[in-house]
Amino acid sequence: MNRKPTANRLLGIFFLLQCFTIAAQDKRTQYPAGLKNAYFGVNIGSINYPFSAAQLEPGFTVDAVSVPHTAVRIVLYGCPINKYLSARITYMRPVNWVQYKNVKGDRQTHSVWMNIAGLTLEGHLPVGKKVSVTAEAGLGVITRNGFEINGIPVVKNANYGTGLFGGAIQYHLNKKWDLQISTAWSPEHKKTKQPPTLFIAGGFNYNLRPLSKEKTERNAASGYHFPKQFILAGHTTHALGYGVNNALSKGPVPVFWGGDAHIKQGFSISYQRNIFHARKVFAMDWAVHTGIWKSRDQKENLFTVSLNPVFRFNAIRTKTTDIFFEYSVAGPTYIYKTNVDNVPLGRKFTFHDFMGIGVFTGKNKKLHAGIRIAHYSNGNIFPENDGVKIPLTFNLGYVLN
Repeated sequence: MNRKPTANRLLGIFFLLQCFTIAAQDKRTQYPAGLKNAYFGVNIGSINYPFSAAQLEPGFTVDAVSVPHTAVRIVLYGCPINKYLSARITYMRPVNWVQYKNVKGDRQTHSVWMNIAGLTLEGHLPVGKKVSVTAEAGLGVITRNGFEINGIPVVKNANYGTGLFGGAIQYHLNKKWDLQISTAWSPEHKKTKQPPTLFIAGGFNYNLRPLSKEKTERNAASGYHFPKQFILAGHTTHALGYGVNNALSKGPVPVFWGGDAHIKQGFSISYQRNIFHARKVFAMDWAVHTGIWKSRDQKENLFTVSLNPVFRFNAIRTKTTDIFFEYSVAGPTYIYKTNVDNVPLGRKFTFHDFMGIGVFTGKNKKLHAGIRIAHYSNGNIFPENDGVKIPLTFNLGYVLN
């Protein structure tokens, strides 16, 4: 199953909330309204949820239950409402999953994974020039994937909403960086046999302060090519195999995702619009992407529609050609099927990710060509999340302006 860490994919959500407010945004050298003074954060610490034999269904026994404690909580998007209150989207999961060992004498190890997505409000109370205390409360969505033996549930799946509470002590290092010690707690849920969760960690928040007038003017006057909008058509084929996907999704430091369902071929169309760019290298776009796919094993048809944040890094610039690397994470997606080639994908809501290289070239750099790999999965927000692997896609496009 597709259970590699999903935090880097979900960081893309941080940039999506502003997409609906920038349609008339012309000054692309300043952060869009939804990003000004927004923040994101990373917290690493210890999670405690006392999984035990109590989570087993009747008739099963277990010799040992291993509960790893190292965990990560990420603030995907923090939006200040006023000086004392902000809204937050968070994601929390352990680094390693809970393991049940030797269930009913089978001499096997079975994993139980879980994560908590949060939509909360956080109040801030300054207690000095450099120090603040915070309190947090709101909705937590807990997802747990259990396991079966011979088709019989042993620890059942769970997916439900609950209260999520926490707090922090923050030290304001400067205008951009806050250091903190934080905690988060969710209560027991007896109906699903889910134990309470307590997380204690240290970490930081990074604040996106508006760029100065001098910096925005320098970005605007750089003279480098940042197309405002362009369209793409793509053809996907497995003729060259899945070697690129596998190389980037496996190994000690995976940088992308795989998937148990494999696409054989497909056709896609997308529209991409720039919403921010720096002086030379970095650009942030959003894209509307549609795809029609055919699976490898049972030749099933699949349809998707996505809204993607796209991060572009221009590596080489010449008078006639720009070469760039692109990466997109957590594009909210409608996916037509929830099961492809007998692989369970979860729900019809999922996420679209892609990465690739491309060029703008030709007269006035109006032509676009690129190669991508892609992936669909729901980021473990639903118990079933085996994912879809998209092989090499060859794109051709045209810059509108």
